[in-house]
Amino acid sequence: MSDFAVADGRGSVITAESIVATVFVAVAAVGVTASPWLLVAGMAGHGAKDLWQHRTSYVANTRWWPPFCVTVDWVAAIIMAVAISAAANFT
Repeated sequence: MSDFAVADGRGSVITAESIVATVFVAVAAVGVTASPWLLVAGMAGHGAKDLWQHRTSYVANTRWWPPFCVTVDWVAAIIMAVAISAAANFT
């Protein structure tokens, strides 16, 4: 859950962000044991969620954070995709 969601203070935002966080943790847990491509999808999906959050101003007082997080998430997803495609051994 985002500290920003808690700082926003609306129960609906806290609930929504908690659910979203739970989904991303579940995707990561499955990705670690199943396919690393799920980790790439999870990072890219989190970036897309942050982009949506920035464009809609869903969580109050987050002007700079979502664009920063989108960039980090998508760069990490690209790096992981390149590593997986290059048949990197993650063990």
